[in-house]
Amino acid sequence: MQHFPVFLDLQARPVLVLGSGEVAERKAEPLRAAGAEIRFATQFEEHLLDGCPLAIGADAPEAELQALAAACRARGIPVNVVDRPALCTALMPAIIDRAPVTIAVSTGGAAPVLARMVRQRIEAILPPTLGRIAAMADRFKSAVRARLPDLSARRRFLETALAGPPAELALAGREAEADAAFTAALEQAEARPRGIVHLVGAGPGAADLLTLRALRLLGEADVIVHDRLGTEAVLEMARRDAERIFVGKARANHCMKQEDINALLVRLAREGRRVVRLKGGDPLIFGRGGEEAEALAEAGIPCEVVPGVTAALACAAGAGIPLTHRDAARAVTFVTGHRRDGGVDVRGLVQPGQTLAIYMGISTLAPLRDALVAEGMAPTMPAAVIERGGTPQQRVLRGTLESIAADAPGWVTGGPALLLVGEAVARGAAGGWLQAA
Repeated sequence: MQHFPVFLDLQARPVLVLGSGEVAERKAEPLRAAGAEIRFATQFEEHLLDGCPLAIGADAPEAELQALAAACRARGIPVNVVDRPALCTALMPAIIDRAPVTIAVSTGGAAPVLARMVRQRIEAILPPTLGRIAAMADRFKSAVRARLPDLSARRRFLETALAGPPAELALAGREAEADAAFTAALEQAEARPRGIVHLVGAGPGAADLLTLRALRLLGEADVIVHDRLGTEAVLEMARRDAERIFVGKARANHCMKQEDINALLVRLAREGRRVVRLKGGDPLIFGRGGEEAEALAEAGIPCEVVPGVTAALACAAGAGIPLTHRDAARAVTFVTGHRRDGGVDVRGLVQPGQTLAIYMGISTLAPLRDALVAEGMAPTMPAAVIERGGTPQQRVLRGTLESIAADAPGWVTGGPALLLVGEAVARGAAGGWLQAA
């Protein structure tokens, strides 16, 4: 974050605008709309800053603008000098006004035109009467707190009410009906809501590969129990005040045993909390989501599974490798690179016209190669290792089963990696025509 956004209460407070003409008037207009008393001046005198929480420099001589900026810095008063970022300690954003809802957009002075473009897009999405919903919530603030003293219960109720029938009635200007609907919903709200766990697939770690449902649940969660995702981008999409509990696991290095994770999820849900169990890839593909879902079911805890983009799909797309191809592969098999006891088992996996997507196989590459060859696979079978697939840090090593087994252990850097083996792997490698978005 380059600048910290903040909203100032300017009601009946003086704001100095140094300068005259069209630019000064344009800068003063939104300040007036916020209730400020504009103090215009064409020459700077320090006493003009007395009582001002903000100052603006517009069309004025250079020496006057420099003096204004220096005095404001000395007094700790935010100052904005038009088109002079070096003199600014505050920026004037593009504003979306749906009072009492106010949205400010800034590019840190880098591209004001872009800020206005973003504002226009937001303007098109938000109904002009959005402020009526906020006003309704304000009218019922005390009643909601009295009826629902538990913060989690209060938040759940408001998220439902402010997106349901009361909100729709408020938007339409039917205030009395909206208030009646809000009151009825509040009377039926659970003072101690039941907890729930959502097993959410985070995909490969790129925030823009989250599903819309996953994004919504991250914004609603009371607590997020997460693994070693390889990126903070997904967690950045979560509600800022949600509790975060790290239970990350890497092979042979678990900071929390699976049984303890299961117990943690049960305990959190029994406290009435909405829990997002955030997992890399898809929860039900080598993610132990099935074990956690079983434990929750045995404890009588509601559970929902939200699928994510699994590693095979993200890696193949990012590397431009088709998992299936009419002339090379009519099937794809997801398989783990090692058993629970650390051994490998590829019996029945060597079939013509098939792509193998092997998860967690880097540490057992040599035994995997030997086992696949023993099952009848040629050592020259096309293969590729994709590390950190689906993220900007993705790397691809292409070759054959034999060369990959020899080269990959020294090539990988410790990130999540997937092994693809099959004739279709050569199609993407040779053609170079398949590109991921």
